[in-house]
Amino acid sequence: MLQIDSVSKLYKGGDKALDNISFSVEQGEFISVIGKSGAGKTTLFRMLNGMIKPTTGSIIINNQDLAKLKGKKKRDIQKTIGTIYQDFCLVDTLTCFDNVLNGALAERNAFQALFGIFSKEQKEYAEKQLEAVGLSEKMYSYAGKLSGGQKQRVAIARALMSKPDIILADEPVASLDPYSAEQITDILVQLNKQYNMTVIMNSHSVELALKKSDRIIGIADGKLVLDKKSPEVTNEDIRFVYGGAYEKYE
Repeated sequence: MLQIDSVSKLYKGGDKALDNISFSVEQGEFISVIGKSGAGKTTLFRMLNGMIKPTTGSIIINNQDLAKLKGKKKRDIQKTIGTIYQDFCLVDTLTCFDNVLNGALAERNAFQALFGIFSKEQKEYAEKQLEAVGLSEKMYSYAGKLSGGQKQRVAIARALMSKPDIILADEPVASLDPYSAEQITDILVQLNKQYNMTVIMNSHSVELALKKSDRIIGIADGKLVLDKKSPEVTNEDIRFVYGGAYEKYE
C-alpha cells in the first residue's frame, strides 16, 4: 500500500536529511523507525503525510505519487493518513470532545469549519473514538487539565476521525513516563490488530519498538541501514544504527 522509492531530501545550505531511502509497507504492518536524533526520521514522516516533498524519489500511496499530487487529489490521500505528534497538538482550552471533532475539519466547508459545525454522525463517531481510547469519562474535560498520557489518547482519537488506513506516530511516547508510554503503544497495537490498520511509529525507545512492532527500520545519517523483522534484530544491528553509542539494549 505504501512504497518509498529512492527518496532523498536536500535542504537549503546543502544539508541532506535523507539519502536515497527505499522500502515498502504492506497493509496492516506495525513498523517502528529508530535512529539517533537528527537521523532523518521526522523528515521522513513529514514527507509521508505530505507536509513536505522529497527532493528526489517518489512516495507511492495506493498507486499514487503523493509528491506529485495537488489540491483535492492530495487532500484525499492525506485523509487516509492520521498523524500523532510527540507534543499532542491539542487546544488546551477546548474539551476532549471538541479536540477530537477537530480531526474532521477537513470534511467541512469553510463556514462549517469556522464555526465548528459538525454533523450528528461525526459527533457520534467522535464519542466512539474517545470510548475506544478509554476516555469516555473525560469527554467534556478541558484538554489542558489532562495528564500527558490522556492527552495522547485524545490525539489518537482525533487522528481516527478521518478513518485513516495509515497511522503515523511521530515519537508518540517520548514525553511520557514508562507506564503511560506502554499504554499508548498498546492502543496503537490494538488499532493495528483490530482494524488491520498500518502503523508506522518513530521511536526513541528501542525496547518498546522491539516488543510491540512487527518490523524495525533503522536510519543513520539520512540512510536506511536496517530493515528487519523485530525478532531478527540483534544487539549488533542496534549498535550499528546508533553508531556504536547504544549500550542499553542487551
